[in-house]
Amino acid sequence: MTTHLDDTARTAGPAGPAGTADTAAWSPPQEPDAAPAPGPGEPKRPLAARIWRGRPEDPRWARPAFLGLLLATCVLYLYNLSASGYANSFYSAAVQAGSQSWKAFFFGSLDSANAITVDKPPAALWPMALSVKVFGLNSWAILVPEVLMGVGSVAAVYASVRRRFSPASGLIAGAVLALTPVAALMFRFNNPDAMLALLMTVACYLVVRALEDGRTKWLVWAGVAIGVAFLAKTLQAFLILPPLAIVYAVCAPVPLRKRFSQLALATAALVVSGGWWVAVVELWPASSRPYIGGSQNNSFLELTFGYNGLGRLNGEETGSVGGGGGGGTGQWGETGWDRMFNSEIGAQISWLLPAALILLAAGLVATRRRKRTSVTRGAFLVWGGSLLITTVVFSFMAGIFHQYYTIALAPYMAAVIGMGTGILWEKRSGIWASLTLAAASVAAAAWGYVLLNRTPDHLPWLKWLVLVGGLAGALGLVFAGRLPRRLALAAAAVSVVAALAGPTVYTLSTVDSAHTGSIPTAGPAGASMMGGGRGGPGGGDGGFGGGPGRQGQQGQQGQGRQNGGGLPGGTPGQGRTAPGGQANGDGGRMGGGGAGGLINGATVTDEAKKLLGADSENYTWAGAAIGSQNAASYQLATGDPVMAIGGFNGTDPSPTLAQFKQYVADGRIHYFISSGSGGGGAMGGGSGDGTSAQITEWIEANFKQVTVGSATFYDLTQETTG
Repeated sequence: MTTHLDDTARTAGPAGPAGTADTAAWSPPQEPDAAPAPGPGEPKRPLAARIWRGRPEDPRWARPAFLGLLLATCVLYLYNLSASGYANSFYSAAVQAGSQSWKAFFFGSLDSANAITVDKPPAALWPMALSVKVFGLNSWAILVPEVLMGVGSVAAVYASVRRRFSPASGLIAGAVLALTPVAALMFRFNNPDAMLALLMTVACYLVVRALEDGRTKWLVWAGVAIGVAFLAKTLQAFLILPPLAIVYAVCAPVPLRKRFSQLALATAALVVSGGWWVAVVELWPASSRPYIGGSQNNSFLELTFGYNGLGRLNGEETGSVGGGGGGGTGQWGETGWDRMFNSEIGAQISWLLPAALILLAAGLVATRRRKRTSVTRGAFLVWGGSLLITTVVFSFMAGIFHQYYTIALAPYMAAVIGMGTGILWEKRSGIWASLTLAAASVAAAAWGYVLLNRTPDHLPWLKWLVLVGGLAGALGLVFAGRLPRRLALAAAAVSVVAALAGPTVYTLSTVDSAHTGSIPTAGPAGASMMGGGRGGPGGGDGGFGGGPGRQGQQGQQGQGRQNGGGLPGGTPGQGRTAPGGQANGDGGRMGGGGAGGLINGATVTDEAKKLLGADSENYTWAGAAIGSQNAASYQLATGDPVMAIGGFNGTDPSPTLAQFKQYVADGRIHYFISSGSGGGGAMGGGSGDGTSAQITEWIEANFKQVTVGSATFYDLTQETTG
């Protein structure tokens, strides 16, 4: 068996005290990294045998274990999948529209009549829309593509780590990713982050491949992956560009001039793969395409560099509900170096982050004397650099930040842990390596204890098992180089189980619960103080102003959270109603002046559905509502286009009052769905020249009010007299 530790695979050498080939592991390797091709006259193995057996030099258990990991990940993520219903109605409505209209598919429109787009480019919507087009509109058709992206991400992390290290290292990396709570959340949810995580993982894998032999194609494909990722979530895809480019420029095994020419080609591939759609949208006449949601000037470039770009860093997103204060506490949480570990975010991602940082440092120390082109060191720099730069940006960005963004860290963290444990395990006969392994085990156990202690009512005994198991495993790892191999493996197994126990329990809690709305969070009730992100279809997920879901206890499957859950200053497990919000969302009412209904949508009664569905085929839009979530709820319930006035936040200047009056005069909109308290209900005080508020005031003054239960509609075909 070979274990890949440097530029090429090593051969087995003299065994150290633990029966490992430590001496050879650190001598100049001779064999090629990839599995050798069949020699002349040597028959090529059948495809089935290659899939099941893997590389000829691998132990017989390696490939079955890898396939088992993928199958287990798939089953885990598919479990209870339909409990979340449409998950984030905002994106589900756009998926529905894309399955009905190719124009809506291309632009990422929220409705099939193409009034306005979502506030992101549409690539993440395309797989879901195609699935819905084939299988019909249902929860599984929307969410299964996300599950497959999760399985693909696990496979890519395994493949990258396995190429340089042992199969066991790859399995550890894949398991860490699969069992990270925020990964289990977002690979079962329909936000763009699942596609982003997959493409970023693939990009890192491809750059490591390029470092092996300097072939241009791998670097170009990495550029393509990042370009497509840009079409999923704009500039977040570019966060890891600096470390990837610098590592290749320094470490690639080709002359300097060729390195820069390859980077130029990769940049061109990125621009083409990510820019073609942008060019089409910017050149397309604005009068014949939907308004670009999230922008104030109907420009995707403005959206990219403003609301979704620099505004996320400095907190000045025009049209949003406001950002945080750098270094302080804002509406999006406290910023600072410890942000990834605090009570709002820690349980989502940070379980193994301290251990990953220790192992990253150890990997760089272990390879410090290697030649410039060392692929092992390059792999640590690629994955570790991506981990560090993303962590720093997330920790200090003052603008809109949600806990689920941290899924971006999960693949990088998993790869670093797999590589770090692999390189230290091979070198465990050295005291520094065994002590570092022990330190990583202690860090994982101690931090796991802290995180589990933040939810003291959820399996209170587990934190002690994690702490004791981690310490016991660490003690064994200290002497791993001198123990018999079986005892050393037992100590390592105890450490791994203790490290993964906490995130596994939180992951199981995540897949066992429904998650809806725009701000979902992983783990059991109380795991995040910023908002629970839990509740059944029709319920809210917490956040600013909560949602108009039915009242219920946080985390109870099949029920929504109390309206307003999770505002800053609220207590875990109990929501607060936003100013102007409603305590119940029956019939689809939403908090007018707050964010209710704009974060979580509305509950649509059968009576409301029947009202909107009457003669809907005679109108371009069956209805119009302030805010995309509110409009999306009615659109998904009726299957008919519903115009989202003002876009997601209700603050985009689309349509203008004059445009809306013309739509009404032309008989294109049947009903206006009231927010329940006037003023348009726009987040952020009705910016965007107050168009949402102006439209609401004009409607209320001129058209007949229709009440269905506690929901209020205005019939735009019947003007009032006087």
